Amino acid sequence: MKIVVSGGTGMIARALLSLAVEEGHEAFALVRPDSSRLSALPAGAKTLFCDLSDYHVFSPKERADVFFHLAWAKTSVAGRDDVAVQEKNIAYTLDAAALAARMGCTCFVGAGSQAEYGRKSGEKLGSFTSADPESGYGIAKYAAGKLSYLACDKAGVRHCWTRILSVFGEHDAPTTLISYLRDCFARGETPQLTPCEQIWDYLYCKDAARALLAIGLSGKHGKTYPIGSGAGRRLSEYVEEMRDILAPGAPVAFGAKAYYPHQPMYMVADLSELTSDTGFVPAYTFAQGISAAYGADRR
Repeated sequence: MKIVVSGGTGMIARALLSLAVEEGHEAFALVRPDSSRLSALPAGAKTLFCDLSDYHVFSPKERADVFFHLAWAKTSVAGRDDVAVQEKNIAYTLDAAALAARMGCTCFVGAGSQAEYGRKSGEKLGSFTSADPESGYGIAKYAAGKLSYLACDKAGVRHCWTRILSVFGEHDAPTTLISYLRDCFARGETPQLTPCEQIWDYLYCKDAARALLAIGLSGKHGKTYPIGSGAGRRLSEYVEEMRDILAPGAPVAFGAKAYYPHQPMYMVADLSELTSDTGFVPAYTFAQGISAAYGADRR
């Protein structure tokens, strides 16, 4: 089939494009014309150039089957409560859904976030878990998912929304915890962390790509799928396991920082609906993903 991936230079998007090409699909990366990361696009992926703000007027000649909308402005902690930008992201998502319809796509898969759930305590995050977002980012993702469903339903396009938990891997953003730990261990510095008491769910980016592609192929119209490993552990255990792989014996300063606002303390995906509908199960453990992405020889 033919797929389009907006935000094509991001970590998950690159993994998705690579997987699609490997499996014989024709893959298009929808990217900004001025992107500085075009050279990092996977071999075999084709490009469509358009800025987020121009999706509403973009009419490429190419036709496709599935549109994966991963593009989003200001995803960092500092920008998540930028109300004006997050409001625009809702409109951009609706523009992406309309673009998918113009390109002849029969399926639209949107990349939502665990931030849509808000803070839960001891409850796995599933397809029907109540949403109570607190940050501007989470509120905008929730609204974008609901409104794009209405638009796709009206246009006769199968709509699947995802709520992605914590994904790591090659080309990860420099602001994530995993990137911070990797850099600290590589430089021989002591990571300055919160107490890391939260129960977390990490998924390797290649598994996230497999989940998305599976949803594009056989996800059910109108469903929301959380994407994670389905296994929860204390965040401190992930930190220590990563340290043992990349820099055995290195010190870690737990409790040196306070938790940030809107910090969820329990975040574990319930994969039952995703597995039932698409057959997806993670292939990598956290340790296997860290080793594959960074490897002890890259310290």
